[in-house]
This record gives sequence, structure tokens and C-alpha cells, in this order.
Amino acid sequence: MRAFKLFATAGGQTIDLPGTGTVLVGRAATSDVPIYDPTISRRHAEVQLAASGVLVRDLGSSNGTFLNGARITEATASDGDVVTFGKVAFHVREVTPVRPTPAVESQGGFSMPAGATIVRPVPVPVEEEPLAAAPKARVSGAQPFKVEGASPEERRARALQLLLDISKELSRHQDVDKLLQRVVDITFQVMDVDRVSILMVEPTSKELIPRVSHTRLGEVAGGGGSRHVPRSIAQRAVDERLAILTDNAAADERFKGKSIVMQSVRSAMCAPLMGRGGTVLGIIYVDNLTATNSFSDDDLDFLIAFSGLAAVAIENSSLTDRLKREAVVLSNFQRYFAPNLAEQIVNQEGEVQLGGTKRPVVVFFSDIRGFTPMSEQMAPDDIARLLTEYFTEMVEIVFKHSGTLDKFMGDAIMALWGAPIAHEDDADRAMQAALEMQQVLAELNAKWESDGRQRINIGIGINFGEVFAGNIGSQQRLEYTVIGDAVNVASRLCSKAAPGDILVSEPFKDVLKNPPAFEALEAIELKGKAKAVPVYRVKR
Repeated sequence: MRAFKLFATAGGQTIDLPGTGTVLVGRAATSDVPIYDPTISRRHAEVQLAASGVLVRDLGSSNGTFLNGARITEATASDGDVVTFGKVAFHVREVTPVRPTPAVESQGGFSMPAGATIVRPVPVPVEEEPLAAAPKARVSGAQPFKVEGASPEERRARALQLLLDISKELSRHQDVDKLLQRVVDITFQVMDVDRVSILMVEPTSKELIPRVSHTRLGEVAGGGGSRHVPRSIAQRAVDERLAILTDNAAADERFKGKSIVMQSVRSAMCAPLMGRGGTVLGIIYVDNLTATNSFSDDDLDFLIAFSGLAAVAIENSSLTDRLKREAVVLSNFQRYFAPNLAEQIVNQEGEVQLGGTKRPVVVFFSDIRGFTPMSEQMAPDDIARLLTEYFTEMVEIVFKHSGTLDKFMGDAIMALWGAPIAHEDDADRAMQAALEMQQVLAELNAKWESDGRQRINIGIGINFGEVFAGNIGSQQRLEYTVIGDAVNVASRLCSKAAPGDILVSEPFKDVLKNPPAFEALEAIELKGKAKAVPVYRVKR
């Protein structure tokens, strides 16, 4: 069968096609040929050798696959054609096929082709201290590890000191992104390699996500530069928690993945970043493009020790970020949520963020009747004392029934049920809170009257409906609130409530599982409403 190869028109990336099987092209790091371009879908297309050229099959990509400018679903490309994935174009060229090297021996249970150097997997210790994996003395072979010494013992001592210095250096970085960049920089300083990449495991999907990558020329490609990391090597390092060294990746039978040949890998090393409890945080990968047999056992041992230090630093930085986030969440929300609800929000990473969504909620308003004329007859200190005692009791009731304190508006209280965390019985919780408020206020009034102080009465309005619920502000200062017609209706019901009344809307009444006794009142006209709104009052 004829052999073909795809060359990117912009230079750099190529696609080699194996004799059998398909090659997956896409934006995902797990693709055989990852292309980190926004016009490329995660699973964009498949290509494979055919009798007369290259069979190209689109996988339902958003931006399409094209052959010589015409959009295709499936077509065969020949020598000289141009295949375009999204907006990334490749020339199709016929090349001289490479004959496979026959296997001549077996070592460690794996077939080894002639001229290849076997991969040496090294189990990574999970619970041991990172320095316990300090590199052994080098006695022969290439020397990409930049530690000099007159004897193996001296080199070992200097390597150990280097690891200690690296540990101190990494501990200074609390930002995870800056830390990862520093890990790459240090790798180039201490090892003679062509490329360094760090991929991190995404906690939910468990997919390896490129985070940072450098080449010897200093080209920073962010996550995109990690496309040269062979999937077969990276995935095995994660799945089996092994550090891997290959001195001739293209000839090594253990890694027959198509990306090995496509990415021109010669010698490579890969070590997992092991977190506490054996969790794999990600991998650090280095390779050499110009020569085989570039790395020795010493180099792999050093990479293992270095990856251990890096993993500890990454976990510490992540912990610092989490603590900072929790401090921001608590400082912004513990004033508005019950303590147990605030703790729940803190522990739900990503649950409460800037922005918001539409969701059904219960909106609650309460207001002191006749407070303005009453306050005009009171001293400022007496007003502050009265409101403090009143708000303290009322907010405690909101929190007791798992409500959210939205805000104080003068002598009024706005509270929510169903946001940011919903319960099946939010309406009943709000109803119980309203009833308890009127009961507790009666007890407060009795106490205040016995002390010769002014008594007060409140009106309450409750509605249920869809609103926009979310955070407005910045990461340093967030205000959680709701916006929508349901809020306006609840506020209007509150303003219509007489002293001691609890007025509710029909939508709220209908969602109660255990409603109290109600009596229907005359429907009220509301601005923007074509029909009058039915109103119900809780019977006293």
C-alpha cells in the first residue's frame, strides 16, 4: 500500500498515517493528533490510509472538514490535495513507506525490536518522602542531567542538594499557574531536553488537560504546546502510576500509539505527579527530538524525585487557593445564609460564581407598619436598639428555616427560599418562617411593653415564581440577589398587608405541601399585569 503524510500549510505539525487503523484528529488532548485551534472540535475527524490515497471522514464537527475547499462528510484525498479541519489546512504528500524492524528478543515480558532500547517502568512511591527517590550515581551513557562531580558519590550529594534547593524554590510560589511555569523552567535548567510539558488530570472527567509547555527555543505555547505529548506514554503513566523512560520511542513495541511516530519522538521520559493518597494530579513529560539513547536511569530517578517535589508544591498551592476562596465565600455569604448553608456553599466548588441563572424561588418581604412616623418620635439610639433586637430575632428565624437573607431595606427584610440551594419543601419552610415571625414578634412586643417601650407590627408578603438569581460584583465582593417580576409581586403583597397579616400569591399557595388555612381577598391590580392578581391571607 502507498504511504502518505499530511503537512500543515502553516508549518510545524505533521500527521503520519499508520498502515492500519484510523487516526483521530481533534482538540481534545486524548486525540491521536491534538490540534489546539478554536475552530477544531474535540472529536473533529478521522483519517486513514486507503488504496488510492487518504480517506478523510468528518465526525460531525461544528466548523466542518474540507477537501480542496469543498466541505465533505467523507472523501479520499490524493497526493497534492489540501485537507482542512476547521481553518487548519494540511497538504497531502505521498512518501516512501518505512519498513518495520523485526523483533529479535524479549525482555521483561515485552517484545523489543532490533536497535530499540526497552522502556524501563519505575513504580512511583506514593507515601514516601520525595527525597527518598534521589538519583543514583551515573556510571556511563549520555549526560543530560546537569550535575557535575568528580565521582558518583559527589554527583549524588550535589543532586540531593539540588533537590533541596528546588524544594525551597517551589515552596515560594502560591499561584498554581506560576508554579507550573516555574517547574518547567527548572526542568530546562537542570536537564538537557528539547521539550517539557505538564498535563493535569481534570477532576471530573479524569481527562489529561495541557497546562503549560516549553521548547528548547523558548516557545511558550500554553496548553497548546503539549500536543506533542504521546497519548500512549502519558496515559500509561497515569493509569499505572509509573515513571517511564524510552530511549527509542518509535521502535519500542510497548508504545505503538500512532502519536509516537506523528510527533517525531526519539527519547522521552514521563513521571506522574503523585498527590496524597495515591491520587495522580497530572504528569511531567520531557523528550529529545534529535537522538535516541538520550536518557539514563539516573535521569529518570531525578525526574521521579523532582515530580514528587512538584506534586507537593502543586497540592499546597491548590490548598492555598481553596482556602482563599473559602475565605472570600464566607466573608461574603455568612452574613446572608444560615451557618450550615454557608458551609454547604463553601464545599460546593464552582456552585456559587459570578453571574447567575433563571430559577423558581420563593420571595419573602416583611415590613414594619407605620415605622416612619413612629421613628420620628424616637431618639436615634432607641431606633437602633429596636431594629437590632428585631432584626436579630427575624434573621435567626430565616436561617432556622434554611432561608437566604437577601437584604435589609430600612425596616424591611427581603429573604429567599430556593436559591442558591433549593429544597423540595422551600415553600413550606418560608410559610413556617412567616408564621413563626408573627409569633416571636408578639413575644417581643410583650417584653417591650413591660419595659415601657414602643411595640411594633409587621406585614408579610410571599410569592413564588421564576427569577434571575445570582451574584453581582467581583470575586472580592459579591452580593447575592434575585431580579424579576416575582420579586415585584412579593413586594407589592407586603405593602398591601395590614399589621399582623401574611398575604400570599396564588402560585405560592399552590406549591405548599402543608398549607395553613387561607381566606381569599379581593384581587389586586399590579402595574404591568393585564389581570388582577389573586391574593390570599393566612387566617389568624
